[in-house]
Amino acid sequence: MPKLKVDGIEVEVPAGATVLQACEAAGKEIPRFCYHERLSIAGNCRMCLVEVKPGPPKPQASCALPAADNQEVFTTTPMVKHAREGIMEFLLINHPLDCPICDQGGECDLQDQSVAYGRGQSRFGENKRAVTEKYMGPIVKTIMTRCIQCTRCIRFAEEVAGVEEIGAIYRGENMQITSYLEEAVTSELSGNVVDLCPVGALTSKPYAYEARPWELRRTLTIDVMDAVGTNIRLDSRGRQVLRCVPRINEDVNEEWASDKTRHAVDGLVRRRLDQPFVRVNGKLKPASWDEAFAAIAAVDHGGSVAAVAGDLVDCETMYAAKVLLRGLGSSLLEGRQTGMDYDTSSLAAVNFNTTIAGTEEADAILLVGTNLRWEAPLVNTRIRKAIKRGAKVFAVGPETDLTYNAEWLGADLALLGDLPEAVVKAFANAKKPMVIVGGGALKGGHAASLKLVETLGLIKDGWNGFNVLHMAASRMGGLMLGYAAKGGIADLAEAKLAFFLGADEVDFSRFLGFKVFIGHHGDKGAAAADVVLPGASYAEKSGTWVNLEGRVQRGERAVFPPGDAREDWSILRALSDAMRATLPFDSFAGLREAMYAEVPALREQGLVTFDWNPPALDGTASGVLEGYPIKDFYLTNAICRASPTMQRCSAELVHGETFAEAAE
Repeated sequence: MPKLKVDGIEVEVPAGATVLQACEAAGKEIPRFCYHERLSIAGNCRMCLVEVKPGPPKPQASCALPAADNQEVFTTTPMVKHAREGIMEFLLINHPLDCPICDQGGECDLQDQSVAYGRGQSRFGENKRAVTEKYMGPIVKTIMTRCIQCTRCIRFAEEVAGVEEIGAIYRGENMQITSYLEEAVTSELSGNVVDLCPVGALTSKPYAYEARPWELRRTLTIDVMDAVGTNIRLDSRGRQVLRCVPRINEDVNEEWASDKTRHAVDGLVRRRLDQPFVRVNGKLKPASWDEAFAAIAAVDHGGSVAAVAGDLVDCETMYAAKVLLRGLGSSLLEGRQTGMDYDTSSLAAVNFNTTIAGTEEADAILLVGTNLRWEAPLVNTRIRKAIKRGAKVFAVGPETDLTYNAEWLGADLALLGDLPEAVVKAFANAKKPMVIVGGGALKGGHAASLKLVETLGLIKDGWNGFNVLHMAASRMGGLMLGYAAKGGIADLAEAKLAFFLGADEVDFSRFLGFKVFIGHHGDKGAAAADVVLPGASYAEKSGTWVNLEGRVQRGERAVFPPGDAREDWSILRALSDAMRATLPFDSFAGLREAMYAEVPALREQGLVTFDWNPPALDGTASGVLEGYPIKDFYLTNAICRASPTMQRCSAELVHGETFAEAAE
């Protein structure tokens, strides 16, 4: 480990660290535009210049210079100050003076660093060049005259997203960054380039001109668009969420977020349920809360009551519904609304045991019935990192573009019992083998997948390579709370009274009893219900969610529900009085304490450890996988379907529709 001095401070850094990292370890701030911790080193901008001894008597780019023993680094000498002023002067030669109207204003690296490290005036009086705008799709807005060619967006697209559709054309002063053929970038992670861009060249198209950063109230919460549990910050003004950006969590999402996570928020104010409805003569009519509760209480259910949890529901709502059903004499609970009925007697057997971060360490990976690129984009990026470390990837299922090379074995689940010799050999030589079972194979191939634990040697000291990939934010929390009927959702179909907690993906034609929908959007569930009770979305309530690896996380309320809508638990509490099965808590804190007492694992935030005790199942599987559960990445839930941005992404990026720009 090299030891060096930075402005007289001695620091020791890991082998392979750069001088820039050594400076940061010493507490020195080094300006930079092109350098990013998660991307390869480009050395383009030269803003990170420092003076190094021994070495040539000139400033050197600290981001590309390896740290070495006995180096002396100086970050504040007159030479360094003069060099940085010159670099900033060059970067601003062609930059337009449009800070007052730039969407990046207030959170712009170029603005901040030009004040801190630049000259007070420029010596260049020549005309500034202009660059035509580029089209990058419905997510990214471009004003390329501002671009300083840091190439962060190019490196992100190639290295993290795996979609090599952004690059540089021309040379010298004529260099431009563009999407190839100037078409929409097809990555489901494209919105991250907006965060990466240190100037206002790439900004958020849906958020353009909506607000300034100092106008917004920031709320830390958890994303529910998939089961990864991305840590996010919701920026709101008044009663509307205007923006969603990721927070850094190395164990979950690093600092990335999918486009669905970022931009589905404009669906939070559209197609909302803001008052109760009761079906009268076949049509839903507006009603008061008392009328809606009376209609439900009048149902003669005889204890035949069911609850189906949707994909976005928090643990508190599911627990309140469970206690209500218990008071009504029922235990018919289900969260797998699309009809899956795999064995849930062991939660370890349906958990992502390797953990999301642990995926990077795998050296042999078998994907079974999963399109990771759509089902969990931020797990897919981890597999790309594992491949860079030498991992070999095999896949069972219909061929699709995962953004990396995988050896496709076929789509027949029978392969799980007779894997090719090349796969067996690769796993025999692997120190950290890994299998990921997706929703496409879980229903019919769970047992056969569990047999792979023995045949492929997936469990070693300190390593469990068996993983089930869920796609719903509520799934693991629901399983911990018992939302898994023995025969799946078919066991609930005969219930005389059924509660649907934001469940919009159910086959409602199978439910012949009285249907109550508690949710936030007028989608499929509300259309099929006999009574509709307006609830709160994930942005409008505090809650607990458990991600696919069993990590307990909590989110906070950013805004209030619209109109007469209420938080789901409070609806269930008021309804319990009307049904004479009063819930034993009167506050959200009381609800949580009762939930913790029943499921202690939900009390502490962090990774829950499930004991490995897989059920003894018949380990055979057959049948050809025709496709994957997610048919359209951008329209997987009611919030997305209400979002104009997600509708545009679906039309353009999934269905190939073309949209003319204004100039055309």
